[in-house]
Amino acid sequence: MNEKSLQFKSLTVLLVLVTVAFIWILLPFYGAVFWAVILGILFAPIQRKLQLKFGWQRNLTSLCTLSLCLVIAILPVIIVSILLVQEGATVYKNIESGQLDIAAYLAQFKQSLPPYFQNLLDRFGMGELDSLREKIVKTAMQGSQVLATQAFSFGQGTFEFVVSFFIMLYLLFFFLRDGPELARKMRTAVPLEENHKRRLQLKFNRVVRATVKGNVLVAVTQGALGGAIFWFLDIPSALLWAVLMAFLSLLPAVGAGIVWAPVAVYFLLSGMIWQGVVLAGFGVFVIGLVDNVLRPILVGKDTKMPDYLILVSTLGGLAVFGLNGFVIGPLIAALFLSSWALFVETKPKVQLP
Repeated sequence: MNEKSLQFKSLTVLLVLVTVAFIWILLPFYGAVFWAVILGILFAPIQRKLQLKFGWQRNLTSLCTLSLCLVIAILPVIIVSILLVQEGATVYKNIESGQLDIAAYLAQFKQSLPPYFQNLLDRFGMGELDSLREKIVKTAMQGSQVLATQAFSFGQGTFEFVVSFFIMLYLLFFFLRDGPELARKMRTAVPLEENHKRRLQLKFNRVVRATVKGNVLVAVTQGALGGAIFWFLDIPSALLWAVLMAFLSLLPAVGAGIVWAPVAVYFLLSGMIWQGVVLAGFGVFVIGLVDNVLRPILVGKDTKMPDYLILVSTLGGLAVFGLNGFVIGPLIAALFLSSWALFVETKPKVQLP
C-alpha cells in the first residue's frame, strides 16, 4: 500500500466520522434544517425572478423572498395550529362536562340501523355497546386532552419552538441567497458523472415541489371544503374536522372520505335525510373531485410515480418521520426509482460467448 492510498483511506475515515458527528449535533433541530431546505427549494424561483426583474442584490431579494414565505406559508400554519389547539381544548371540556355525549350518539346510531344489521352486530359480538362506548369515549377524551394539554402547557416548549423557528428562518435566508452555489459544491463532491448528478438533482427538486405544493394544495382545498360543509350543516367543531380531513387527504386514494362518509351514513340512518344526501353528494362530487382532478396533475405528473407507490411511501414516511414524512417518504421513493434506473442504464452489459 503506497502512501497516497493510505492518506486517501485515512481521509475517507475522517470524513465519515466528522459527517456522522455533524449530523448527530444537528439532530435536535433536524426539522428546522429540513424545512429550511424544502422552503428554500420551493421559493428559490421567486428569488431568481425578483433578482432578474429588479436587478437587486442577492441579500435584498433573499430578504424579500423570505418575507413572502413568512406571510404565505408559515404564518397561516401557525394561526391554524393555535386555533386547532383552542378547538381541541373546547371539545375536551364539552366531553368532560357531558355536553358532547358520544355514547348517546353511538346508541342512537345502533337503534337507527335496520333489525338485520343489529342482529348481525350481535352475532359478531359488537352488539354490546358498553365496552365500545368506553373505548370511543376514552379515545376521544385522550385525543382532545392532548390538544387541551398543549393549549395549557405550550409555554414549557416555547423556548425550543422559538429557537427552532428562528434557526429555520436564518438558514432559509442563506439557502435562498447561496442555494445555487451550495448545490454546485454538493454536485462536485458526489462521485458520479455530471449528467447523472444533474438528473438526480432535478428529480429531487421536482419531487419536493410536486409533493409539497401538490399535496398541501389538495389538503388545504379538501379541508376547507369539508370544514365549510360541516359548518353549513351545523356539525360541532367544524374546524377540528376540517384540519383532520386536510391531514387525511395527504393519503391518496383514502383521503377525507374517512371523516365525511361515516357522518353522512349517520345522518341517513338517523332520519336526517337531506343533511345526509347533501353531505354525501358534496363529498363525492366536490371534495372527491378535488382529489381525483388536482392530485394527478400536481403530484403524479411531476413525480412520475403511481398512486399506490405514493400512498405506501407517504404512509411509511409518516410512520417513521412523523408529519415531515409526507415529504420525506415520497422523496426517498422517487430517488430510489431514479437511482435504480441510473444503475440499470450504466451497468456494463455482459457479453455472452
